[in-house]
Amino acid sequence: MRLGITMFATDLTMAPHELAREAEARGFASLYLPEHTHIPVSRATPPPTGAASLPEEYSRTLDPLVSLAAAAVTTERIVLGTGVLLPAQREPIVTAKAVATLDRLAPGRVALGIGYGWNAEEGADHGVPWKRRRAVAREHVLAMRALWTDEEASFEGEFAGFAPSRAWPKPSRRVPVLLGGAPGPTLFAHIAEYGDGWLPIGGAGVREALPALRRACEDAGRATVPVIPFGTLPTPGKLDHYASLGIEEVVLRVPAGDRDAVLPVLDGYARSHL
Repeated sequence: MRLGITMFATDLTMAPHELAREAEARGFASLYLPEHTHIPVSRATPPPTGAASLPEEYSRTLDPLVSLAAAAVTTERIVLGTGVLLPAQREPIVTAKAVATLDRLAPGRVALGIGYGWNAEEGADHGVPWKRRRAVAREHVLAMRALWTDEEASFEGEFAGFAPSRAWPKPSRRVPVLLGGAPGPTLFAHIAEYGDGWLPIGGAGVREALPALRRACEDAGRATVPVIPFGTLPTPGKLDHYASLGIEEVVLRVPAGDRDAVLPVLDGYARSHL
């Protein structure tokens, strides 16, 4: 089983390119970084953690694509991913260019973990119609796919569109788009339509959800996609359980801290699980 890591990278934590280098040296397969453009002070939307207040790192998050570009030039093998990027809040033409450029720096090592977002106030500042954010995210990903794939790309949708256009670089391979979120028919239908995998946050309930994911993929005429439990705190029993389900990669959580806080955790994970 491959093990990756994720950290809430901020201006106060260990630098992402240093983390990527240290993770690769210890044999980890991937590094995923999250995204929040900003956090409005209003807390009309409850924190997703269930806590009374939102942890400070949410408002200090680094841009994941810029951070991963720095990591690309300090590493050779580790997969560099977003976990998760919020495509509904991003302009798709510019984002497609950034992702393709990242792949140019790290050919074949880019993964795009995406989510729909939980913070309605944050989405509102980006002009996202909140109840339709899943549809916006879908169109933005499909528009990016066209730009990554077609020599003369065009797209016409409700939330995104452009006339026949040329855009390079093209990614060296199909950029895997991994959808994060809780299991359910809408998420699984989207994964089956345009995704390349599921990132269940925390990994709870995977066994029970796998049959529904398989059915959604079969209904779409495609093979079942990979499942990558994300942000997991590992135990040998938990990892053995995932392996018994045929899961080939798990992304482990490390603390949002400096080198002194992060490296001992990396070392512990490596000793126990690699």
